Amino acid sequence: MKFQINNTDNKARATTIKTAHSTIQTPVFMPVGTLGAVKALDATDLNNFLNPDIILGNTYHLYLRPTDRVVAKMGKLHNFTGFKKSFLTDSGGFQAFSLSDNVKIDEGGITFRSHIDGSKHYFTPKKVIDIQNNLGSDIMMILDDLVALPATQERIKASIERTTRWAEETIEYHRDNQKRGIGVEQNIFAIIQGGTDKAFREKSARELCALDYDGFAIGGLSVGEANQDMYDTVEWTTQFMPTDKPRYLMGVGTPEDLVENVARGVDMFDCVMPTRNARNGTLFTSFGKINIKGAKFKEDEKPLDSECECMVCQNYSRAYLSHLFRAKEITYLRLGTIHNLYYYQNLMKQMREAILENRFEKFRDEFYKKRTK
Repeated sequence: MKFQINNTDNKARATTIKTAHSTIQTPVFMPVGTLGAVKALDATDLNNFLNPDIILGNTYHLYLRPTDRVVAKMGKLHNFTGFKKSFLTDSGGFQAFSLSDNVKIDEGGITFRSHIDGSKHYFTPKKVIDIQNNLGSDIMMILDDLVALPATQERIKASIERTTRWAEETIEYHRDNQKRGIGVEQNIFAIIQGGTDKAFREKSARELCALDYDGFAIGGLSVGEANQDMYDTVEWTTQFMPTDKPRYLMGVGTPEDLVENVARGVDMFDCVMPTRNARNGTLFTSFGKINIKGAKFKEDEKPLDSECECMVCQNYSRAYLSHLFRAKEITYLRLGTIHNLYYYQNLMKQMREAILENRFEKFRDEFYKKRTK
Protein backbone atom coordinates (compact mmCIF):
# COMPACT_ATOMS: atom_id res chain seq x y z
CA MET A 1 0.00 0.00 0.00
CA LYS A 2 1.13 3.51 -0.80
CA PHE A 3 -0.36 6.35 1.22
CA GLN A 4 -0.09 10.07 0.53
CA ILE A 5 -1.65 13.10 2.20
CA ASN A 6 -2.73 15.54 -0.52
CA ASN A 7 -3.94 18.30 1.77
CA THR A 8 -5.31 19.01 5.22
CA ASP A 9 -7.85 21.67 6.18
CA ASN A 10 -7.83 21.93 9.96
CA LYS A 11 -8.29 18.24 10.89
CA ALA A 12 -10.01 17.20 7.64
CA ARG A 13 -7.75 15.22 5.29
CA ALA A 14 -7.65 14.52 1.56
CA THR A 15 -5.41 11.52 0.93
CA THR A 16 -4.59 8.93 -1.72
CA ILE A 17 -4.32 5.19 -1.03
CA LYS A 18 -2.88 2.88 -3.68
CA THR A 19 -3.47 -0.87 -3.48
CA ALA A 20 -2.71 -3.61 -5.98
CA HIS A 21 -6.11 -3.10 -7.62
CA SER A 22 -7.00 0.60 -7.47
CA THR A 23 -6.15 4.13 -6.45
CA ILE A 24 -8.50 5.34 -3.72
CA GLN A 25 -9.00 9.04 -3.09
CA THR A 26 -10.26 9.98 0.33
CA PRO A 27 -12.47 10.85 2.06
CA VAL A 28 -14.05 7.65 0.73
CA PHE A 29 -17.32 5.85 1.39
CA MET A 30 -17.10 2.13 0.69
CA PRO A 31 -20.34 0.45 -0.48
CA VAL A 32 -21.11 -2.71 1.47
CA GLY A 33 -21.08 -5.93 -0.57
CA THR A 34 -21.42 -8.39 2.29
CA LEU A 35 -21.68 -11.55 0.19
CA GLY A 36 -19.59 -10.32 -2.71
CA ALA A 37 -22.40 -8.19 -4.16
CA VAL A 38 -23.82 -4.78 -3.28
CA LYS A 39 -27.48 -5.67 -2.75
CA ALA A 40 -29.60 -5.13 -5.91
CA LEU A 41 -26.52 -4.30 -8.03
CA ASP A 42 -23.85 -6.16 -9.95
CA ALA A 43 -20.32 -5.24 -10.99
CA THR A 44 -21.60 -3.70 -14.25
CA ASP A 45 -23.89 -1.34 -12.33
CA LEU A 46 -21.01 -0.40 -10.03
CA ASN A 47 -18.65 0.29 -12.92
CA ASN A 48 -21.13 2.10 -15.18
CA PHE A 49 -23.08 4.21 -12.73
CA LEU A 50 -21.10 4.55 -9.48
CA ASN A 51 -17.45 3.73 -10.15
CA PRO A 52 -16.32 3.10 -6.55
CA ASP A 53 -12.63 2.37 -6.10
CA ILE A 54 -13.25 0.03 -3.15
CA ILE A 55 -16.14 -2.00 -1.74
CA LEU A 56 -16.56 -4.29 1.26
CA GLY A 57 -16.97 -8.04 1.58
CA ASN A 58 -17.56 -9.87 4.83
CA THR A 59 -15.37 -12.68 6.13
CA TYR A 60 -18.06 -14.30 8.30
CA HIS A 61 -20.66 -14.50 5.53
CA LEU A 62 -18.29 -15.55 2.74
CA TYR A 63 -16.68 -18.16 5.00
CA LEU A 64 -20.07 -19.75 5.62
CA ARG A 65 -21.40 -19.34 2.08
CA PRO A 66 -20.06 -20.10 -0.52
CA THR A 67 -16.93 -20.68 1.70
CA ASP A 68 -13.58 -19.05 1.29
CA ARG A 69 -12.22 -22.17 -0.38
CA VAL A 70 -14.77 -21.85 -3.19
CA VAL A 71 -13.92 -18.15 -3.61
CA ALA A 72 -10.21 -18.99 -3.76
CA LYS A 73 -10.84 -21.74 -6.32
CA MET A 74 -12.86 -19.30 -8.46
CA GLY A 75 -9.99 -16.81 -8.63
CA LYS A 76 -10.58 -14.93 -5.37
CA LEU A 77 -13.00 -12.04 -4.91
CA HIS A 78 -11.97 -9.94 -7.89
CA ASN A 79 -12.52 -12.70 -10.43
CA PHE A 80 -15.41 -14.37 -8.61
CA THR A 81 -17.48 -11.16 -8.44
CA GLY A 82 -16.30 -9.38 -11.58
CA PHE A 83 -15.43 -6.28 -9.54
CA LYS A 84 -11.79 -5.65 -10.37
CA LYS A 85 -11.00 -2.77 -8.03
CA SER A 86 -10.21 -3.00 -4.33
CA PHE A 87 -11.96 -5.04 -1.66
CA LEU A 88 -11.83 -4.53 2.09
CA THR A 89 -12.97 -7.53 4.13
CA ASP A 90 -14.21 -7.22 7.70
CA SER A 91 -12.92 -9.92 10.03
CA GLY A 92 -16.39 -11.30 10.73
CA GLY A 93 -16.11 -10.82 14.47
CA PHE A 94 -19.05 -8.42 14.61
CA GLN A 95 -21.29 -10.82 12.67
CA ALA A 96 -20.23 -13.79 14.80
CA PHE A 97 -21.15 -11.69 17.82
CA SER A 98 -24.43 -10.26 16.52
CA LEU A 99 -25.93 -13.10 14.45
CA SER A 100 -25.32 -16.03 16.76
CA ASP A 101 -27.48 -16.76 19.80
CA ASN A 102 -24.71 -18.43 21.75
CA VAL A 103 -21.35 -16.68 21.34
CA LYS A 104 -18.46 -17.58 23.61
CA ILE A 105 -15.28 -15.52 23.73
CA ASP A 106 -12.10 -16.95 25.23
CA GLU A 107 -8.44 -16.00 25.08
CA GLY A 108 -8.00 -17.91 21.82
CA GLY A 109 -10.94 -16.63 19.82
CA ILE A 110 -14.71 -16.63 19.30
CA THR A 111 -16.99 -19.69 19.24
CA PHE A 112 -20.27 -19.17 17.41
CA ARG A 113 -23.03 -20.99 15.58
CA SER A 114 -23.89 -20.32 11.96
CA HIS A 115 -27.06 -18.28 11.45
CA ILE A 116 -27.69 -20.45 8.38
CA ASP A 117 -27.70 -24.01 9.76
CA GLY A 118 -26.64 -23.76 13.41
CA SER A 119 -23.27 -25.43 12.81
CA LYS A 120 -20.54 -24.62 15.32
CA HIS A 121 -17.42 -22.65 14.33
CA TYR A 122 -14.38 -21.10 15.99
CA PHE A 123 -12.70 -17.92 14.75
CA THR A 124 -9.13 -17.28 15.92
CA PRO A 125 -6.92 -14.34 14.97
CA LYS A 126 -4.94 -16.57 12.60
CA LYS A 127 -7.97 -18.29 11.10
CA VAL A 128 -9.62 -15.04 10.01
CA ILE A 129 -6.37 -14.09 8.24
CA ASP A 130 -6.27 -17.50 6.52
CA ILE A 131 -9.85 -16.94 5.34
CA GLN A 132 -9.05 -13.46 4.06
CA ASN A 133 -5.94 -14.77 2.30
CA ASN A 134 -8.27 -17.11 0.41
CA LEU A 135 -10.65 -14.24 -0.36
CA GLY A 136 -7.78 -12.15 -1.72
CA SER A 137 -8.98 -8.81 -0.36
CA ASP A 138 -6.77 -5.74 -0.63
CA ILE A 139 -7.35 -4.71 2.99
CA MET A 140 -7.93 -7.27 5.75
CA MET A 141 -9.37 -6.42 9.17
CA ILE A 142 -8.13 -8.25 12.24
CA LEU A 143 -10.25 -10.16 14.72
CA ASP A 144 -11.08 -7.94 17.67
CA ASP A 145 -13.11 -8.33 20.84
CA LEU A 146 -15.93 -5.87 20.38
CA VAL A 147 -18.28 -4.74 23.11
CA ALA A 148 -21.94 -3.78 22.86
CA LEU A 149 -22.67 -0.47 24.59
CA PRO A 150 -23.45 0.20 27.36
CA ALA A 151 -20.91 -2.09 29.03
CA THR A 152 -19.15 -2.29 32.38
CA GLN A 153 -15.65 -0.89 32.85
CA GLU A 154 -14.40 -4.41 33.52
CA ARG A 155 -15.82 -5.70 30.21
CA ILE A 156 -14.34 -2.81 28.20
CA LYS A 157 -10.95 -3.27 29.88
CA ALA A 158 -10.96 -6.98 29.07
CA SER A 159 -11.97 -6.17 25.49
CA ILE A 160 -9.09 -3.83 24.74
CA GLU A 161 -6.54 -6.05 26.45
CA ARG A 162 -7.70 -9.07 24.45
CA THR A 163 -7.84 -7.02 21.24
CA THR A 164 -4.22 -5.95 21.75
CA ARG A 165 -3.08 -9.53 22.39
CA TRP A 166 -4.86 -10.72 19.28
CA ALA A 167 -3.41 -7.82 17.27
CA GLU A 168 0.13 -8.75 18.33
CA GLU A 169 -0.47 -12.37 17.32
CA THR A 170 -2.08 -11.36 14.03
CA ILE A 171 0.57 -8.97 12.76
CA GLU A 172 3.35 -11.42 13.50
CA TYR A 173 1.45 -14.16 11.66
CA HIS A 174 0.69 -11.92 8.66
CA ARG A 175 4.26 -10.66 8.27
CA ASP A 176 5.58 -14.24 8.52
CA ASN A 177 3.08 -15.26 5.84
CA GLN A 178 4.27 -12.48 3.58
CA LYS A 179 7.88 -13.66 3.93
CA ARG A 180 6.63 -17.04 2.68
CA GLY A 181 4.83 -15.44 -0.28
CA ILE A 182 1.31 -15.50 1.20
CA GLY A 183 -0.76 -12.30 1.18
CA VAL A 184 2.09 -10.25 -0.28
CA GLU A 185 -0.27 -7.72 -1.89
CA GLN A 186 -2.70 -7.70 1.02
CA ASN A 187 -2.75 -4.94 3.62
CA ILE A 188 -3.93 -5.23 7.19
CA PHE A 189 -5.68 -2.84 9.58
CA ALA A 190 -6.05 -3.06 13.36
CA ILE A 191 -9.24 -1.98 15.16
CA ILE A 192 -9.17 0.41 18.11
CA GLN A 193 -11.77 -0.36 20.80
CA GLY A 194 -12.68 1.19 24.16
CA GLY A 195 -16.31 2.23 24.06
CA THR A 196 -16.80 5.93 24.74
CA ASP A 197 -14.29 5.93 27.61
CA LYS A 198 -11.41 8.31 26.81
CA ALA A 199 -8.82 6.51 28.91
CA PHE A 200 -9.63 3.14 27.34
CA ARG A 201 -9.64 4.60 23.82
CA GLU A 202 -6.23 6.18 24.42
CA LYS A 203 -4.84 2.94 25.83
CA SER A 204 -6.16 0.88 22.91
CA ALA A 205 -4.96 3.40 20.30
CA ARG A 206 -1.47 3.74 21.78
CA GLU A 207 -0.97 -0.03 22.06
CA LEU A 208 -2.25 -0.87 18.59
CA CYS A 209 -0.67 2.06 16.76
CA ALA A 210 2.74 0.97 18.08
CA LEU A 211 2.39 -2.18 15.97
CA ASP A 212 3.34 -2.62 12.30
CA TYR A 213 -0.10 -2.24 10.73
CA ASP A 214 -0.84 -0.61 7.36
CA GLY A 215 -3.79 1.37 8.72
CA PHE A 216 -6.04 1.71 11.74
CA ALA A 217 -9.78 1.59 12.26
CA ILE A 218 -11.99 2.96 15.01
CA GLY A 219 -14.48 0.23 15.91
CA GLY A 220 -17.22 -0.21 18.46
CA LEU A 221 -19.12 3.01 17.68
CA SER A 222 -22.52 3.70 16.12
CA VAL A 223 -23.84 0.87 18.30
CA GLY A 224 -26.47 2.80 20.21
CA GLU A 225 -24.56 5.69 21.79
CA ALA A 226 -25.63 9.31 21.22
CA ASN A 227 -24.24 10.92 18.06
CA GLN A 228 -22.33 13.54 20.02
CA ASP A 229 -20.70 10.81 22.11
CA MET A 230 -19.53 9.17 18.89
CA TYR A 231 -18.16 12.45 17.53
CA ASP A 232 -16.36 13.22 20.80
CA THR A 233 -14.86 9.73 20.92
CA VAL A 234 -13.59 9.97 17.33
CA GLU A 235 -12.11 13.41 17.94
CA TRP A 236 -10.37 12.14 21.06
CA THR A 237 -9.07 8.96 19.43
CA THR A 238 -7.66 10.35 16.17
CA GLN A 239 -5.01 12.35 18.04
CA PHE A 240 -3.34 9.07 19.02
CA MET A 241 -3.44 7.63 15.49
CA PRO A 242 -0.56 8.02 13.00
CA THR A 243 -0.92 10.85 10.52
CA ASP A 244 0.89 8.86 7.81
CA LYS A 245 -1.55 5.92 7.67
CA PRO A 246 -5.25 5.61 6.73
CA ARG A 247 -7.95 6.12 9.37
CA TYR A 248 -11.17 4.14 9.02
CA LEU A 249 -14.36 4.61 11.05
CA MET A 250 -16.32 1.37 10.86
CA GLY A 251 -20.07 1.16 10.26
CA VAL A 252 -20.82 4.89 10.04
CA GLY A 253 -23.27 6.31 8.94
CA THR A 254 -25.67 9.11 7.97
CA PRO A 255 -24.57 11.94 5.65
CA GLU A 256 -24.25 14.13 8.73
CA ASP A 257 -22.04 11.50 10.40
CA LEU A 258 -19.74 11.46 7.36
CA VAL A 259 -19.35 15.24 7.32
CA GLU A 260 -18.74 15.46 11.07
CA ASN A 261 -16.18 12.67 11.15
CA VAL A 262 -14.30 13.90 8.09
CA ALA A 263 -14.03 17.15 10.03
CA ARG A 264 -12.42 15.12 12.82
CA GLY A 265 -9.77 13.54 10.61
CA VAL A 266 -11.31 10.27 9.36
CA ASP A 267 -10.48 9.05 5.83
CA MET A 268 -12.60 5.92 5.24
CA PHE A 269 -16.19 4.92 5.99
CA ASP A 270 -18.66 2.12 5.33
CA CYS A 271 -22.29 1.57 6.25
CA VAL A 272 -25.33 -0.37 5.04
CA MET A 273 -27.47 2.75 5.47
CA PRO A 274 -27.65 3.96 1.84
CA THR A 275 -28.48 0.50 0.46
CA ARG A 276 -30.78 -0.62 3.27
CA ASN A 277 -32.64 2.69 3.37
CA ALA A 278 -33.11 2.62 -0.40
CA ARG A 279 -34.80 -0.78 -0.17
CA ASN A 280 -37.11 0.60 2.54
CA GLY A 281 -38.10 3.65 0.48
CA THR A 282 -35.85 6.26 2.11
CA LEU A 283 -33.76 8.20 -0.40
CA PHE A 284 -31.07 10.78 0.33
CA THR A 285 -30.94 14.18 -1.36
CA SER A 286 -28.93 17.37 -1.08
CA PHE A 287 -31.83 18.83 0.90
CA GLY A 288 -32.40 15.93 3.29
CA LYS A 289 -33.98 12.51 3.02
CA ILE A 290 -37.40 11.69 1.59
CA ASN A 291 -39.67 8.66 1.86
CA ILE A 292 -40.67 7.85 -1.71
CA LYS A 293 -43.84 5.98 -0.71
CA GLY A 294 -45.40 9.24 0.49
CA ALA A 295 -48.68 10.15 -1.23
CA LYS A 296 -47.31 13.57 -2.20
CA PHE A 297 -44.91 11.94 -4.68
CA LYS A 298 -47.65 10.12 -6.62
CA GLU A 299 -47.82 12.82 -9.32
CA ASP A 300 -44.49 14.55 -8.70
CA GLU A 301 -42.72 15.10 -12.03
CA LYS A 302 -39.46 16.32 -10.47
CA PRO A 303 -36.31 14.21 -10.14
CA LEU A 304 -35.37 12.95 -6.70
CA ASP A 305 -32.69 15.61 -6.32
CA SER A 306 -32.39 18.64 -8.60
CA GLU A 307 -28.64 18.81 -7.89
CA CYS A 308 -27.93 15.12 -8.53
CA GLU A 309 -26.39 13.87 -11.79
CA CYS A 310 -26.96 10.16 -11.22
CA MET A 311 -28.64 8.16 -13.98
CA VAL A 312 -31.80 7.85 -11.86
CA CYS A 313 -32.26 11.59 -11.38
CA GLN A 314 -31.43 12.21 -15.05
CA ASN A 315 -34.04 9.77 -16.35
CA TYR A 316 -36.86 9.13 -13.87
CA SER A 317 -39.37 11.14 -11.86
CA ARG A 318 -40.31 10.87 -8.23
CA ALA A 319 -43.74 9.74 -9.39
CA TYR A 320 -42.28 6.80 -11.30
CA LEU A 321 -40.07 5.72 -8.42
CA SER A 322 -43.01 6.04 -6.02
CA HIS A 323 -45.09 3.85 -8.34
CA LEU A 324 -42.33 1.22 -8.57
CA PHE A 325 -41.94 1.10 -4.80
CA ARG A 326 -45.68 0.87 -4.13
CA ALA A 327 -46.04 -1.86 -6.77
CA LYS A 328 -43.15 -3.79 -5.19
CA GLU A 329 -41.45 -3.78 -8.58
CA ILE A 330 -37.92 -5.18 -8.29
CA THR A 331 -36.60 -2.45 -10.61
CA TYR A 332 -37.13 0.04 -7.79
CA LEU A 333 -34.53 -1.71 -5.61
CA ARG A 334 -31.86 -1.22 -8.26
CA LEU A 335 -32.74 2.40 -9.05
CA GLY A 336 -33.09 3.44 -5.39
CA THR A 337 -29.77 1.81 -4.51
CA ILE A 338 -27.94 3.44 -7.42
CA HIS A 339 -29.24 6.86 -6.41
CA ASN A 340 -28.42 6.56 -2.71
CA LEU A 341 -24.90 5.27 -3.35
CA TYR A 342 -24.29 7.95 -5.97
CA TYR A 343 -25.36 10.57 -3.44
CA TYR A 344 -22.91 9.19 -0.88
CA GLN A 345 -20.07 8.91 -3.42
CA ASN A 346 -20.70 12.47 -4.61
CA LEU A 347 -20.82 13.79 -1.06
CA MET A 348 -17.34 12.37 -0.45
CA LYS A 349 -16.09 13.86 -3.73
CA GLN A 350 -17.44 17.28 -2.75
CA MET A 351 -15.73 17.07 0.64
CA ARG A 352 -12.43 16.09 -0.97
CA GLU A 353 -12.60 19.04 -3.35
CA ALA A 354 -13.39 21.37 -0.45
CA ILE A 355 -10.43 20.08 1.58
CA LEU A 356 -8.06 20.44 -1.38
CA GLU A 357 -9.25 24.04 -1.81
CA ASN A 358 -9.07 24.83 1.95
CA ARG A 359 -12.80 25.60 2.18
CA PHE A 360 -14.08 22.63 4.12
CA GLU A 361 -15.76 24.68 6.85
CA LYS A 362 -17.62 26.69 4.20
CA PHE A 363 -18.76 23.42 2.61
CA ARG A 364 -19.87 22.13 6.00
CA ASP A 365 -21.95 25.25 6.65
CA GLU A 366 -23.58 25.05 3.22
CA PHE A 367 -24.31 21.35 3.70
CA TYR A 368 -26.39 22.09 6.80
CA LYS A 369 -28.06 25.22 5.38
CA LYS A 370 -29.47 23.21 2.47
CA ARG A 371 -30.93 20.65 4.83
CA THR A 372 -32.85 23.22 6.89
CA LYS A 373 -34.71 24.78 3.96
